[in-house]
Amino acid sequence: MVKAYLETNEIQRLEQAANYMRDRLLIRLLFHLGCRISEALALDVKDIDFDTGTVTILHLKSRIKLACSKCGARLGKRSSFCPSCGEKVAAAVAKVQEHKRFRTLSIDADTLDMLKDYIKRGGPIKRGDKDLIFGINRHRAWQIIKECAERARLPKLVNPDIPEGFTMSAPTGCVTPSPHMP
Repeated sequence: MVKAYLETNEIQRLEQAANYMRDRLLIRLLFHLGCRISEALALDVKDIDFDTGTVTILHLKSRIKLACSKCGARLGKRSSFCPSCGEKVAAAVAKVQEHKRFRTLSIDADTLDMLKDYIKRGGPIKRGDKDLIFGINRHRAWQIIKECAERARLPKLVNPDIPEGFTMSAPTGCVTPSPHMP
């Protein structure tokens, strides 16, 4: 059975089950900030403002708009004919719309101290012009969560096939699937 939420003490057990600082930090950021795994993995050192105690998260989803090459009318993914001009659509023009939205979230003092210590110890990974907090891929991140859940003897919490994260529900102190989950 997959559990749909975590109690506050279960989140603490999950974090304590992590063997490495990187893994504890990943779990802490996912559950305390309510960010998606891809958003946490894309965090750069420059996204953290240690003076104000905030982190800026880039919303990574993008949308694709398909248009008729003759008249420019919007098309569905499986359109064979343009609804405006009736032209057979052999190759639609794909326009990727990036909605670069940012969220700035407060970080609690303990998490901020953990981030400072992790960075001081050389945790971030250099990739091009970025200093990524976590130099791991999505698959490894899901493995870390699953392994920690097993060590903490928690019920099955997540499905690695579900790409969304979990968010903290403030009034109850429970973690519930994010509204973006299918």
